[in-house]
Amino acid sequence: MPQHTSTRQSPNTAGAADGQVPPPDVESDISDDVDIDVDVDVDTEPTPGDAIAMPAGAGVKAEAEPSGTATPEPPEAARTGTGRVVETPAEVGKAVEAPAAMGKAVETPAEATTETGSAAAKPRSAENSEATDSDAETGAGTEADASEAPGSKAADKATGPATAADADGPATAPDLEPAGVAAADPGAEADVKVTAHGADADPEIAAPDAEVTDSPEAEAGPEADADASTATEPEADADPKVAEADADAEASAPEVTPAPVAPASDTTPVTTPRPTRPGPRAWSSRLGLRRRLWSWREKHPVAARVVSWTVTVLAAVVVYVCLLMPTTLNSLKPTEFMRLPAEAILGAVVLMSLPRRPRIVLAAFSGALTAVVAILNMLDMGFNEYLGRGFNVVLDWSLFGDARGYLSDTLGGTVTSVLTVGVILFVLLLIVLVALATVRLSNLLAGHKAQASRGALIAGTVWIACTALGLQVSGVPLAADHTAAILKLRTVAIRNTLRDEAEFEKVAKVDAFGNTPGSQLVPDLRGKDMIFTFIESYGRSAIEDPIMAPGVDETLAADTKALSKAGFAAKSGWLTSATYGGSSWLGHSTTMSGLWVNNQQRYRTVMASDHLSLTDAFKKTGDYDTVGVMPGIQKGWPEQSFYGLDKVYNAFQLGYKGPKFSWSTMPDQYALEQFQKQVHSKPRTDGKSLMSMIILTSSHQPWAPIPKLVPWDQLGNGSIFDAIEKAGNKASDVIADTTKSRQEYGKSIQYSVNSLTQWLERYGNDNTVLVFLGDHQPIARVSGNHASRDVPISIVAKDPKVLAKIDSWNWTDGLRPAHDAPVWKMSAFRDKFLTAYGSTPHPKTN
Repeated sequence: MPQHTSTRQSPNTAGAADGQVPPPDVESDISDDVDIDVDVDVDTEPTPGDAIAMPAGAGVKAEAEPSGTATPEPPEAARTGTGRVVETPAEVGKAVEAPAAMGKAVETPAEATTETGSAAAKPRSAENSEATDSDAETGAGTEADASEAPGSKAADKATGPATAADADGPATAPDLEPAGVAAADPGAEADVKVTAHGADADPEIAAPDAEVTDSPEAEAGPEADADASTATEPEADADPKVAEADADAEASAPEVTPAPVAPASDTTPVTTPRPTRPGPRAWSSRLGLRRRLWSWREKHPVAARVVSWTVTVLAAVVVYVCLLMPTTLNSLKPTEFMRLPAEAILGAVVLMSLPRRPRIVLAAFSGALTAVVAILNMLDMGFNEYLGRGFNVVLDWSLFGDARGYLSDTLGGTVTSVLTVGVILFVLLLIVLVALATVRLSNLLAGHKAQASRGALIAGTVWIACTALGLQVSGVPLAADHTAAILKLRTVAIRNTLRDEAEFEKVAKVDAFGNTPGSQLVPDLRGKDMIFTFIESYGRSAIEDPIMAPGVDETLAADTKALSKAGFAAKSGWLTSATYGGSSWLGHSTTMSGLWVNNQQRYRTVMASDHLSLTDAFKKTGDYDTVGVMPGIQKGWPEQSFYGLDKVYNAFQLGYKGPKFSWSTMPDQYALEQFQKQVHSKPRTDGKSLMSMIILTSSHQPWAPIPKLVPWDQLGNGSIFDAIEKAGNKASDVIADTTKSRQEYGKSIQYSVNSLTQWLERYGNDNTVLVFLGDHQPIARVSGNHASRDVPISIVAKDPKVLAKIDSWNWTDGLRPAHDAPVWKMSAFRDKFLTAYGSTPHPKTN
């Protein structure tokens, strides 16, 4: 009858069972929770020479094969606890000395399946501090030693002389339990299995049928981790699949009759193991993050719970705030965050109903999307504050370069770089944090599904009730679907933007004066020197705002009298700008092209078209030279061709050697003086008149420092402004103060208007016609949150016939338009101007 004996022994008595006395100076760190199972199946009588010798460490599996006849296998490579690889003969019954845990040699049969590895068997330090608990025995009739556990029916037997593999004698750790093998009858076959029951023992350490297996290191808990990091011997990582394949091949070989052999000499070739890439579990174990975390949690359970709940609450707050993030600074109030978001309720219901992996994926994606929506809402705040509109996710990315240039000119390059890096890190960190927070909350919901389901049901009922009853707090509805509504609006905006691009391209091809011959364009202005001037951020608020208006109105009144004294008259009205708070080029192109250019895509479309601009209309007559004075241009300007300008003077061609005034490269007074010297005062040898386009910049934000008027004959190369710039306000002191920003903005408008009107008084003549206007209102923080987009426009001339042509416009006399003066769209000005001065329409269709 086959007999089966299963014995579990404590590692603390392993050495004693073999009659070995452990050295007192050897310590073992093996964990108490590592158990060793020894299963012995006795079926047949053992063959002499089938000796089994195995180390006492957990994780060793040894099987003795039945005798038979077969061709001996070539030597195999076996690995010991030290991580060294030695060649072992594959023939049955042949034993070879292999270094043990402390460098001791242990005879191991080639047919025995040996599993080693500090994580699977025991801590690394335990391996280094103990020798094997079984002696390798050689000679005919030798059987494996076994220690009988209490209650076991097997007895220790030895049929031949035993030879110790280690010259120093076997060393056994004092705290090892006996890992003996129950001996069977002489005619039976011994089948021995030893299994480690450590905390992290991996059941896939070795293949079940493996004869000789090198097992990769598996996790064995915190102690194993720590000891492994301090091991003095290199540790080899073998591939389990290779060992399993070798074991299968060896198992399939024919059986042979074993013969006892002599122990292998100490000169057995030793090879260095091929390094293998550790798996995820090995990396996790080696990093030790999980070990330290669990260790801390075990030592401080109360603090761990407090930290856990604190992190969970913070995760919920972050997700909640992102779901309710408003799009304007005025809406950034506590009442906005006292609402019940429908997205959170629906998200909880969906996430808790999913399996783990889909739940985590969906939670991470939803969290990242929520963070992106919140970031876009923050951009909306900035754009509404400065440009009076929301952020266009299709068109407005190009504006970040202009914004960075503005900050660099205003605050300096170092501060701008720091801010840029900070913004990028904030965006990335927010996306990651919200994604992780959503995953954490989803796991919490899934772990308490019953309570979470009841909570979601109650929250959903409350939300429906608040919606039905229209409940509000300080005018803000309690029930919110803010994020869903924002996503819907952005989707519509993207669709409209893409559709508008195609439609506007067709509109730009239609021109009422596109086919008008040059001889029929502005015939009533022939012989006049035309000057179109844009004053930066000159808007209605400068004239009507109670803080800024008094100074600006006084300046306009004084300048009107001064011009009148010089023989000039003026009429003024209002135009509604296509832009607000910035993007001045949109205002310029709208005025000159007669098209409503309110975004960057339209601007690119217009600049690439052959639509007739006002400046190009004068050039088309053949009677005008066209010139542009652009002190704000500091790089190539391809728009020159669209405007039909023969020559453009940029910031580097006006000879300025003075200081910059924040974003403005030079004071308006200096730019106008250079226009006079380099362009306006030059006689026209070809008999043509002059058509000029000038863009002034001194009233550009942040309105600090602001230049002051100096005697015109002392301007020189601009160095006279050094002292003025140093004595002025710092941009950082003004940009963050709304009241001071309004005051300084008003002063900058006064300076620009004074510079222009004084130039006209000083250098204007009977043929000079000046058209000047603002390009847009200042930013919302200065003009007000509900300010209009209107800008003043004035036409000034000495020739009364010029102003008589626009009497039907009903504009106000003087430089200050009345509050109820006519208001046109800025895009309407071109056609009205061309028509008023005798141009004949010849439409060009698509």
